[in-house]
Amino acid sequence: MTVTASALTVSLGAREVVRGVDLTLAPGGLVGVIGPNGAGKSTLVRALLGLVRYRGRVALDGADLDALPRGDIARKLAYLPQGQTLHWPLTVERLAGLGRLPHLAPMSRLSAEDRVAIDRALIRADAEALRTRIATELSGGERARAMLARALAVEAEGLIADEPLAALDPGHQIDVMDLLRAEAREGRLVVAILHDLTMAARYCERLLLLDQGRLVADGAPIEVLSEANLRAVYGIRARIEQGGEGLVVVPMGR
Repeated sequence: MTVTASALTVSLGAREVVRGVDLTLAPGGLVGVIGPNGAGKSTLVRALLGLVRYRGRVALDGADLDALPRGDIARKLAYLPQGQTLHWPLTVERLAGLGRLPHLAPMSRLSAEDRVAIDRALIRADAEALRTRIATELSGGERARAMLARALAVEAEGLIADEPLAALDPGHQIDVMDLLRAEAREGRLVVAILHDLTMAARYCERLLLLDQGRLVADGAPIEVLSEANLRAVYGIRARIEQGGEGLVVVPMGR
C-alpha cells in the first residue's frame, strides 16, 4: 500500500486549508503528522481518504483515488477519526463489528472469519474487557479504545488515525503508540495525527510538519523537531534532548 499526493490542495469555503502538498507514504514505519491547531492536518488525511473534495492528484498504489469505488478504498485504508460521537447504544463488540462492513455484501451476516477479525481487534486495542459494555456508556478513554478496535477490525493494508491518543491516560497512550508502531513494522502503512511532540519523536520514524496548510518539513524526528522549526511553526521555545529511549521535547515558553 502506497499513497501519493501531488499538488494536493483543499479549500473549505473561501479558505485554502491544504496548499500544494506533495508526498509519498509507504509502509514499514510509523508516520506522524504534526502541526499547530488549524494547520490542516485532519483535512489533509481526509483528502488522502477521498472524504473531502480536493484539487491535484491522490493515488493508492498508482490508481487515481477518484476512480476507485468507495468500498475498495475502505478495504485498503482504515480510518480512525477524532472525537467521533456515538449515537446508538451498541455493545463494544457490535461497534467493532462495524469495521467489517467494507467486506460484507448487502444484507449479509458476519462470517466466522469476520468474528475472528473482531476478536483480534478487541484484543489488540485492549478492549476485550469492554466487549459486552454499551459504547455510549463508556468513559472517554474506554470509548477511544473501542473506536480503535473498530478501525483495526477492518484489517486493512493501511490505517490512518486522527489524534488516537485523545482522552487516553498515559498508560494507554503508550499502549496505543506501541500498537501503531508494531502495525507499521509488520508492513502496514500507518499514519497518525499527533499533538504530543515527545510521543511523536519517540515512536515515529518519519514526521510531516504542517503549518497553514503547507508541508514545511518532512523527515526523521531529529530533523523535523528542530528548535528553529518549533519556533517558526509553534511559536515556542523548547528543550530538545536525546535520551536513551529517543528524543524528548519539552516546551519551555513563548
